[in-house]
Parts: sequence; structure tokens; C-alpha cells
Amino acid sequence: MEEKNFTKVTPEIESLAEKCRENNRISLDLYDKYEVKRGLRDLNGKGVLTGLTEISEVKSTETDENGISHPCDGKLYYRGYDVEEIIAGFTKDKRYGFEEVTYLLIFGEMPNDEQLADFTELLGYYRCIPPNFVRDIIMKKPSCDIMNAVARSVLMLYSYDDKADDVSIPNVVRQSIQLISQLPLLAVYSYQAYKHSHIGGSLIIHEPDPKMSTAENILHLLRDDGNFTPLEAEILDIALVLHAEHGGGNNSTFTTHVVTSSGTDTYSAVVSSLASLKGPKHGGANLKVVKMFEDIKHNVKNWDDEEELTKYLDAILHKEAFDKTGLIYGMGHAVYSLSDPRARVFKGFVEQLSQEKHREKEFKLMSDVERIAAGLIAKERKIYKGVSANVDFYSGFVYSMLGLPHELYTPIFAVARISGWSAHRIEELINCGKIIRPAYKSISPHNEYTPLSER
Repeated sequence: MEEKNFTKVTPEIESLAEKCRENNRISLDLYDKYEVKRGLRDLNGKGVLTGLTEISEVKSTETDENGISHPCDGKLYYRGYDVEEIIAGFTKDKRYGFEEVTYLLIFGEMPNDEQLADFTELLGYYRCIPPNFVRDIIMKKPSCDIMNAVARSVLMLYSYDDKADDVSIPNVVRQSIQLISQLPLLAVYSYQAYKHSHIGGSLIIHEPDPKMSTAENILHLLRDDGNFTPLEAEILDIALVLHAEHGGGNNSTFTTHVVTSSGTDTYSAVVSSLASLKGPKHGGANLKVVKMFEDIKHNVKNWDDEEELTKYLDAILHKEAFDKTGLIYGMGHAVYSLSDPRARVFKGFVEQLSQEKHREKEFKLMSDVERIAAGLIAKERKIYKGVSANVDFYSGFVYSMLGLPHELYTPIFAVARISGWSAHRIEELINCGKIIRPAYKSISPHNEYTPLSER
């Protein structure tokens, strides 16, 4: 019997796809006619107000004494606290901050020493997965896409939870803390299973250390010898803090609110958000930056020649180089204008790590690209609100210096952002009264039905 090929796009499938293309195109003029905000944004790119939150705030404008709004340096607040001040506080004390920020986001207040110690111990207690889970679930059918592998594992954890469908706040808090603790394991073990299955070599699985921070555990689990430097763990911790939350309107967090409002279980809600984050327009952006810089390093012979570098960046902008999309990845943001506070605070730590890793030349190239690209984009696109580097511009370089494989870039984002998702899920459950259901206007004409025999 001939073996069936279920992944081949046959002429018949292509013909059906063409029908989809023909019968699903909507004129852009109709969006203006009916005043539909595409992507839930107005003409200036500002998000349409769809909800209220106390969890975080993204600020990119300020109002003068005449009531006129102007672009300003970006600010990010977690529960009203400036993220830059939070990071300055725990770096001054030489301690890790992701656990503290997770506590703040979920419970709405800064922990004292005892509360933070108890919470960190609780995360360590839950930082494990069921017996034989790695063998029976993760190793059984490794996926080349680690985000999909993590999502599958999260769904499977539903089967191990006797109260999986209980959406009471105490139970959701318990589930959230468990998943925050487990996600680093699911990500790293899924990558190691993929690597062993598709690339070969020995398989070294480390047990997590309940006394280590989340950042330390990621490096400990991932590296064959389990070793890392203090600076490596510190900078990965800062990356987790900066990616932990970014307002209720980002795509994956809005997904959390939408799916949670239906009353579904925690595991399904988290998987929905993982699916959103996987997209290259969202969590996959930092990998695009890395690939772009690989292309720049290959095609620009003298990195110190600003004229040559500017010429190549201009070619990228005019769809003549790299992936020919006209995008200089890592530059610009949907909300921030003059600067992204996450990139601003991250840059100094990235420079430190580049010195430890002897990659100062690459850091200088990135700094030059950031400066030159901002001017080129502003001149070419006439962007009213200004353009600056976003956090993805530097995070991929950091992950590269830490030796993280490309396959883990977006999963590490998820390891951080699940703290914000959890906070928003709990907020939605506490305040939810209605299922979120925005309106779509039908523009299809009404047709008279004709029986099949008469068509």
C-alpha cells in the first residue's frame, strides 16, 4: 500500500487555497469607511482602550501645561514602581530580582525579607515535574520548535492536576506558582531532548537546585558542567525582570485576558498565551535581530567604517538587503517613542558582559547600528513619535553571549512573561463579569440560496 503524505500541498489543496485568497480579501478602504481600528490601534498607532489594570503601565508621552501630549523617554512601571528603580535596588544589594518582581506582579505589593524568602522557598519547592515526565512526555516525540514542545508539556500537566479545572483564586494562585517554577525545566529539557534526538551526542539532564534563583537554574540546567559566572546569572536575571510584564495590551497578555474571561482552566490559558508569544511579530523578534546582525557582519567588511555601515543599513531599509522586508529589526516599538526603558537599562549590563566575553567589537557594532538606524528610519519614514532601539535589539546578543541556543530565545521570554500572564489571569478572574467579545462588522452581501442540483 502506498504511504500517504499528509504534509504535501497538492494542486487540489493549492486550488482550494486560491479560493480562500479570492473570497477573503477585504479592501483597506472599508476599514476607514466603518472606522474600524485595525489591530485595535488608531491611526497614530495608539492602542484602543479595552480594559483596566493595576499590574503595569507603559508610558511614552507626557502632557504639557496646555494639555498637549508630547513624546517622552519611555517608562515602565510594575504595580506603580519604576522598573529602572527596582533594578537599581536589587543590583545595588547584589541579589537576584526576578522572584521579587514576580511576587510584586501577582500579589500587588513589595515583599519584605521574610515574605520574599518564603516565596522563593515555595518556588524552589515547586521547581520539579512529575516522575517520568521527561521520559514519557518530553523525550517521546521531541519537537524542533521548543515553544510547541513547552505548550504540549503544559497541556499534559493538566492531566497530573486533580484540581485542573478549579478556577477559584487560591487554586489558580497555586497553579500559577507551580507553572512559573516548572516552565524553565520544560523549556530546557525540551531543548535537550530535541538536541539529543536530531543532533546526537550525550544527553545530560541536571536536577534543578531549589536554593538557586530562576536565572541560576536555567544556566545550571542548560550547561553540561552546570557552571556559570555571577555576571552571567545577574544579567540573565535582569533580562527576566525586563521581560516579565509589559501592560495588558501586548498580544500574549491580551490573549490571557480574553481566554481567561471564558472561564477556561489555567493550563489552557497559559498555552494560548504561549501560542501568541511564539509569533515572530511578538516573542520571536529577538531572533530576527540576531540573524540580521549575522548578515550585517558578513556583508559589511569594515565595521568601523560608518559610511559603509550606513550604506548597508540604508539598503536593508529599502528592501535591497537581508530579508528584503525593509525592516531594521529591534528598532522602533508600537508604544515607546524616544526610548524603550528596557533597552536603556539593559545596555549598560550588556556592555559589561561583552567585556567579560571579549566581544566588545560586536557591542560597538550594535551601538553604531542603533545610532545610525534611528536617524535613517526617522528620515525615511517620517515617524512623528521618534524611533529608538527596543529591548529585543540587545536581548538576542545577550543570549548569544550566554551560550543560549537560538531555539531557546523565545522560550526564555515565556519563562519571564508567565509571571505577568499569571498576574493578569488572576486580575481577570477577580474582576471578570463578562466574556470578552469585541464586535466584527459583516460586509458580506446577503445571497439567495440555490439547491445543489441547480448550481
